[in-house]
Amino acid sequence: MASTADFKNGLCLEMNNDIYSIVEFQHVKPGKGAAFVRTKLKSLRSGKTLDKTFNAGEKVTTARVEKRPFQFLYADDMGYNFMNIETFEQISLEERLIERPKLLKDGQIVDILIHDETETPLSVELPPFVELMITYTEPGVKGDTATNALKPAILETGATVMVPLFVEQDIMIRVDTRDGSYSERVK
Repeated sequence: MASTADFKNGLCLEMNNDIYSIVEFQHVKPGKGAAFVRTKLKSLRSGKTLDKTFNAGEKVTTARVEKRPFQFLYADDMGYNFMNIETFEQISLEERLIERPKLLKDGQIVDILIHDETETPLSVELPPFVELMITYTEPGVKGDTATNALKPAILETGATVMVPLFVEQDIMIRVDTRDGSYSERVK
């Protein structure tokens, strides 16, 4: 059990026969009335988000969740296959458990959240940034724009990312996995 004072981003709660992770929270103390905590929760089983308000000091049940390092092996028609780095056991996961599956590269290390009591995988967390090669993009023309313009680029994994005009084909770039956007060129 935990109270609303223990809330932090990433804390996992058990509610309504589901496990939720706190995406963001805000403690509100209005001038009149009792304090409360507004939260944005994400279901680890379905991926849906919901807004919930708790009274300050309210007790909630925390879920015991563990992050374990896995290596992405390959994707096939059965799902995405990962290998536990410590025990070398392999598991296959559905695409819905992965936030941005198009950014997964063979051999990449990811963290998989696993429910301790049932040993079931809940979600796959990619590292904050991944380095990928651009396989195709249109050549950028100088003097084409007045402001910073973007063009589509296809990456080695098949994902499409918008990049600045100066980025060319066969260049390694760093992609932000949280929103799937271009971050910078890799030196």
